[in-house]
Amino acid sequence: MTTENLVSEIKKKKSFLCIGLDVDLEKIPKHLLKEEDPIFSFNKAIIDATHHLAVAYKPNTAFYEAYGLKGWQSLQKTIEYLNQNHPQIFTIADAKRGDIGNTSSRYAKAFFEDLNFDSITVAPYMGKDSVEPFLEFQDKHTILLALTSNQGAFDFQTEKIKSQELYKRVLHISKSWNNSENLMYVVGATKAEYLADIREIVPNSFLLVPGVGAQGGSLSEVCKYGMNDRVGLLINSSRGIIYASQGEDFAEAASAKAAELQQDMESILNAS
Repeated sequence: MTTENLVSEIKKKKSFLCIGLDVDLEKIPKHLLKEEDPIFSFNKAIIDATHHLAVAYKPNTAFYEAYGLKGWQSLQKTIEYLNQNHPQIFTIADAKRGDIGNTSSRYAKAFFEDLNFDSITVAPYMGKDSVEPFLEFQDKHTILLALTSNQGAFDFQTEKIKSQELYKRVLHISKSWNNSENLMYVVGATKAEYLADIREIVPNSFLLVPGVGAQGGSLSEVCKYGMNDRVGLLINSSRGIIYASQGEDFAEAASAKAAELQQDMESILNAS
């Protein structure tokens, strides 16, 4: 999917909502455990109830890998369902990969060719040759971890190296890599006050912003400092939407929570 396709979907739906499909069998409604594939049954119901409100879905692969082969098959069925029924929706493999070049090229093939995701999250710690293999794929996007929403982000990401914070150094250097136009960046909603500085470095890039909702991030603050003339934001909410109810009405409850966020986004877009 091209960035233009994504922008078009945002304008059409008046939404920049990304829904995280982080499925925990201990949290999904109990009646689904009787299904042959409870993870896929849960995801399908969530997608069916929210696809008109969301422009992206983001399965965190750890929640699938934890269940072994069956979990991986559930992930594959989920992405196939999205690609077949909602090809206009942007898909993100939240896999946080990043290794030496030949290994990264295998990861890229796995997620971009075999599973056919539109994008993947990648850790930048090993540098240029661990990221560029992902950037070689046309109309695929690499979402680089820049400034994350967890408390441990302050351990390294905001530490100064030669008077510049590490996350800023990552942003600056990444712009020099081959096919850097295929880069997006992860910036946590709980770090909204940093977004103005980030926009000075990457004014045109899309930012994937987790942390709105259950982690306490503010949508209005993120938009105030992070929105650009193409919106340039994908606001992710996972637990706050998909676990809005653990009863048989879980899909309807998820839709209602997603609609609340979408309506807030529409108000922000109309005011901008």
